[in-house]
Amino acid sequence: MSSKTKIVVLHMKEVIYTVLFLIFAVILGFLIFFMFGPGKAMTNSETISRYNPGVYRTSIELNDNAFDVEVTVDADRIKSIGLVNLSESTAAMFPLMEPALESLASQIYTSQSLENLQYSSDQKYTSLMLINAIESALKKAENN
Repeated sequence: MSSKTKIVVLHMKEVIYTVLFLIFAVILGFLIFFMFGPGKAMTNSETISRYNPGVYRTSIELNDNAFDVEVTVDADRIKSIGLVNLSESTAAMFPLMEPALESLASQIYTSQSLENLQYSSDQKYTSLMLINAIESALKKAENN
């Protein structure tokens, strides 16, 4: 049996076009996989945050003395709660204000919620007023 040698002639231009087409096809395949692949659904659910990070204030007025409850939040946590613009005379007139806020704040930091907060009976109205102010500030911070 005799074997006949076949000679294939390829034009260099066609070879280059074919290689470029294959490279672009592979890149397009990777892009489609990363854009619509299974990992995309998980990253969307992780990026939804509970709060808009920032500092939010709610004003309280007691006997013509105004002060603010300031709540600092990041995307998913309540970071700090404090009283701002509280004058010395207001602090002297309402001595239970700061201890009540400290007690509530420690519970809120732990649970990251305003549900089931405990306060003493002698601080009931002060605590309820502070809880309402904190709730108002958190409503401003919520991510809609």
